[in-house]
Amino acid sequence: MKQRKVGSVMTDDVVRVVRTTPFKDIAALLDEHRISGVPVVDDDEKVLGVISETDLMARQTEQTDPGERRHRFRLTPAAYRTAAKARARTAGELMSSPAVTVRAESSIAEAARILAKYRVERLPVIDEEDRLVGIVTRRDLLQVFLRPDEEIRAEVIDEVLVRTLWLVPQAVKVTVTDGVVTLEGELERSSEVPVAVRMTGQIDGVVSVVDRLTSRYDDSRLRPAEASTAQGTVDDWLRSL
Repeated sequence: MKQRKVGSVMTDDVVRVVRTTPFKDIAALLDEHRISGVPVVDDDEKVLGVISETDLMARQTEQTDPGERRHRFRLTPAAYRTAAKARARTAGELMSSPAVTVRAESSIAEAARILAKYRVERLPVIDEEDRLVGIVTRRDLLQVFLRPDEEIRAEVIDEVLVRTLWLVPQAVKVTVTDGVVTLEGELERSSEVPVAVRMTGQIDGVVSVVDRLTSRYDDSRLRPAEASTAQGTVDDWLRSL
């Protein structure tokens, strides 16, 4: 399947800081570039951590009185980290580490899963040597859903019907409306139906798939040996088209 890669939607001109960058300089960079976070890199451009607006705001939210400070030993580990960030003066003290990153050759779907899993807004993008090459945000990943319906339809026909199922383009009626793909027609084997639906759903820009497919032959109850023989016969038929 041809899926767009992170490298095709990332921003490659990345604002970054180093361990020794002062707190106020970091705040100034976020304001100047209208961004909500920056990666922290070493001398070799490898990502050490990430700083977000939330990290900077820890200084404002941590307004403890002397009596509360005496009870620090009761704080949770997360509260201790927040308290440490409230006293941070440099990027190295302020950053969240290790950084959650993604590779430039990763699919957009994979990047989206990482963003959702770690509940972050942006991901530093690294190359095969783990060096910073870009940054990708939630908004960048949403670009795949701006693909024209006709472009999506053409890819479903080419990648799913022709290249995967070895069908002629007219074998299945494919319609796309606002990213919703409808598949209508009759396939040779029942086992091909879930394959067609699943692969269509993996194409960039597809919002959902409406399955209106039927099959001529139900191979779901065949024993392994029978299924192999039947598949060979059907494959021969498909090749003859």
